Amino acid sequence: MFTFDIAAGSKSELYRDLAAALDSLTAAEPDAIANMANVSALIGQYLPDLNWSGFYRNVGGELVLGPFQGKAACIRIPFGKGVCGAAAATRETQLVDDVHAFPGHIACDADSRSELVVPILYQGELLGVLDLDSPLASRFDAGDAAGCEALMRILAPRISG
Repeated sequence: MFTFDIAAGSKSELYRDLAAALDSLTAAEPDAIANMANVSALIGQYLPDLNWSGFYRNVGGELVLGPFQGKAACIRIPFGKGVCGAAAATRETQLVDDVHAFPGHIACDADSRSELVVPILYQGELLGVLDLDSPLASRFDAGDAAGCEALMRILAPRISG
């Protein structure tokens, strides 16, 4: 069992502490699935107002469900489809205030209102995406995007093998 001292103060403090926790959880573990599982649990525990936190892995040019916290989810997502597919195709973070207004949104959970998807890149290769959903509209902002991008930079080399 792991316990972490995660600040309840500013968003920058929250992500700083999450980065330290992620680093300590994954530093000595070579298994990609174990690392993604712990990171999805860490994020799900400490980021407020989420109803889904997890990963889709790049397997043969499509996104395949990886470790997550939340309701059962879509198993395969083609690049370019939905928010996750858009992040994979463009290799750019997708910050969506209202998923119902996003063209081609894939509704795995009807309760989700906003979404943040961060591509996970390592040495020019797309490994997958981090997908966060919230039942609140406009839940995520630029601070969340930057914080999650920093988390994925730490995680990427630890899931690349």
